[in-house]
Amino acid sequence: MKPKKNPNADIGRNSSLYFMIGLTSVLFVTWQSFEVKTYEKETELTEVAQLTDDLKEDVPVTEIIRTTPPPPPPAAPDVIEVVEDVEDIEETLIESTESSQEVYIEDAIVNVDDIEVGEVEEEEIVPFAVIEHVPVFPGCEVYETEEERKNCFNKMVQEHVRKTFKYPQAALEMKISGKVFVQFEIDTKGRVRNIQQRGPDRLLEQEAVRIISALPQVKPGIQRGKPAKVRYAIPIKFMMK
Repeated sequence: MKPKKNPNADIGRNSSLYFMIGLTSVLFVTWQSFEVKTYEKETELTEVAQLTDDLKEDVPVTEIIRTTPPPPPPAAPDVIEVVEDVEDIEETLIESTESSQEVYIEDAIVNVDDIEVGEVEEEEIVPFAVIEHVPVFPGCEVYETEEERKNCFNKMVQEHVRKTFKYPQAALEMKISGKVFVQFEIDTKGRVRNIQQRGPDRLLEQEAVRIISALPQVKPGIQRGKPAKVRYAIPIKFMMK
């Protein structure tokens, strides 16, 4: 029995191959469409300036103010009367005060005995170690020699420092210690003046100044028979136990 159709005319024989070729073509076209780059077109701007020949402006109308001319000056009188001077005026002559080479000035003769020379006393500050008569601290009057009074003065000052001494609380908390050198003057009235201090911290210096400022008034020192200023120095040690 013969087949009805030609075997070479089978259409579905290569359908899978055709499908793959079509799918590949579609994917290639899709990929190329994504890869296509487009650029914006540059537009040229042209500025056009328009000039007009007829320029019309509205000029505001202003009012003209007319002012009256000033009156003419008064005319001179026909007859001019001449008045004679009644009072005589005396002119004062001002003599020149400038001197010339022809003017002789007499030398002033001054007698030496008429000149009074005043003595200018220089205020001298004497160190405590070389003062002739040391300042006398209250309670040291019983001693007669200068050496004993010096020792008594030093002892009383040290005793005053021990009694008045108070360690600053802030310095204790910060653990600040050290030695403060204090120098001061005892004026001609026995009072403490011009306190100078140098130490490791401001808190310790303030306490040292407070202690020295509390010193009592003493009998002033004597130099060449007159009260004199005396310079005194003492170290104050701040130590924590």
